[in-house]
Amino acid sequence: MTRVGIVAKSHLREATPHLIEIESWLAARGHQCVFETATAALMPTDRGRDVADKPALVARVDLLVVLGGDGTLLSVADCAGAADVDVPILGVNFGGLGFLTEATLPELYPSLESALSGAARIETRMMLRATTMRGGVELPDHLSLNDVVITKAARARMTDLSVFVGDEFVTRVKADGLIVATPTGSTAYNLAAGGPIVQPVVDAIVLTPIAPHMLTNRPIVIPASSVVRVQPMMAERDELYVTFDGQAGYQLEKGDEVRIRCADRRVRLLRPSSRSYFEVLRQKLKWNER
Repeated sequence: MTRVGIVAKSHLREATPHLIEIESWLAARGHQCVFETATAALMPTDRGRDVADKPALVARVDLLVVLGGDGTLLSVADCAGAADVDVPILGVNFGGLGFLTEATLPELYPSLESALSGAARIETRMMLRATTMRGGVELPDHLSLNDVVITKAARARMTDLSVFVGDEFVTRVKADGLIVATPTGSTAYNLAAGGPIVQPVVDAIVLTPIAPHMLTNRPIVIPASSVVRVQPMMAERDELYVTFDGQAGYQLEKGDEVRIRCADRRVRLLRPSSRSYFEVLRQKLKWNER
């Protein structure tokens, strides 16, 4: 790994001294740094610094280092998936829970050493590919590492969604919305909505209603090979949106159908520590502590 891409959370001024130090540390070891445009803006001006926007950056480097929270890593992972590259990603936590940005600041340089030497474990995580059919035309698709969410506008009435797996009707969900999550995303919005935690090594898709009107509408886990089809039953004034990892989205129209399946491309996350998945869960969720 000779070229290292660096991405920090937007406007994260606390990252500035660490970015400067990382640049010097990598240069001293003969590695080329490429900084994401907004990340470079956090640092003192240097005309010799290699800078690229995120879509160009992910295609140019051998390793991605992300400083921030899970949202920052999601944006990078989705961008790497869209670029069809399998560059490994090392997440360093500047956020809150940090299920994806697992490495802590004290672990930054040992984690970098491990990643650059090839000693770090690499986990592959499934992604979702979603598109919307509108009037017989397929809109541009989106990749999601965590989830695809169909939800109502804040002041709108509850949604009415017909859900299919393949050609088989599953249920009609009357709720604030529906989360379609990967195992990685099972500890994100899905968990907050009462959905199950799914270990990332399991190839599965989770369907979780958001605040369902009927108590019998429960989360369900289906095979990753499934194609999920969601048809909103919309009245004229209904406002529904589909979002992808909370990073992008758009308003749905009457007659739309959202189709979600497992993507061909998977994300490669570096796990530099020896902590197991269940150790991370115990640490982040404070199991047995409250």
